[in-house]
Amino acid sequence: MRITVCLTDNNRPEPWVAGLQAELPHADISPWSPGDVPADHAVVWAPPQEFLDEQQQLRGLFNIGAGVDALLKLNLPPQTRIVRLDDAGMSVQMAEYVCHALIRHFREFDVYEADAREGRWSYRRPRERKDFTVGVMGLGVLGERVGKAIGQFEFPVTGWSRSPKQIDGIRCFSGEAGFDDFLAASRVLVCLLPLTAQTRGILCRDNLLKLNGGKPGGYIINVARGAHLVEDDLIPLLDAGQLAGATLDVFTAEPLAPEHPFWRHPKITVTPHASARTLREESIAQIAGKIRALEAGAAFDALPGVVDPRRGY
Repeated sequence: MRITVCLTDNNRPEPWVAGLQAELPHADISPWSPGDVPADHAVVWAPPQEFLDEQQQLRGLFNIGAGVDALLKLNLPPQTRIVRLDDAGMSVQMAEYVCHALIRHFREFDVYEADAREGRWSYRRPRERKDFTVGVMGLGVLGERVGKAIGQFEFPVTGWSRSPKQIDGIRCFSGEAGFDDFLAASRVLVCLLPLTAQTRGILCRDNLLKLNGGKPGGYIINVARGAHLVEDDLIPLLDAGQLAGATLDVFTAEPLAPEHPFWRHPKITVTPHASARTLREESIAQIAGKIRALEAGAAFDALPGVVDPRRGY
């Protein structure tokens, strides 16, 4: 069995090769170079089209992240299946990030921080959790973990997914029929959707105006993909007071340009796509386990994290 590792965006392949070799000692594993011999499987991050044009015999394309929208834009060999990470330590990081952003807004710690910079000793009237229903868009592995973590702080939690789900502690909505009711029931909106043709631009003016039953005070936390948000729609809603603020970890173009107005807007918190980073050891163990299952005769469709190209996730 031959496995090739093709990583870009400053990701060094050597630690991945060494870790995978320790997990799969009988495999031939090496970093990809143009002109390499064909491999059975590949471990990748943002591979160039040249890589896939050469590696026409690939069975499995194992992505070292949860999002696969960039891979689906490439021309893949017809038999190649994409397999994403289904957790590998990312869900707890995402839960930490979202809970931090939520509590920072709810407890108005951002206001205290601004006052502290000016040397002001201030008081804020306590808010009621019952008035801050948190809606989680996307109820996969990450979304379910985030929703349950939020519930531990006794916030009401709603969730929306493409197909119906039942999750303890989360009031679930689904499909197009349930979308507007979900938005109306949610004051804080957390986006954890995969990026597909149907979800691109879903955080647009018309939908954001439906938050919180149309009343002012909605808040946005986007930790999915920048293209979910129509960026030009956000600042006018903030300036008009319809939205109370936003915490954004992902952007249409990354890194975010120094002149972008999001950096300087007082109601927007920007982080550099840091909500959940790939943990190499956990990821290697998960990928190796899936490859072992395939070599033992398991079908791809039996593996967690196998992507359906028609749905985009």
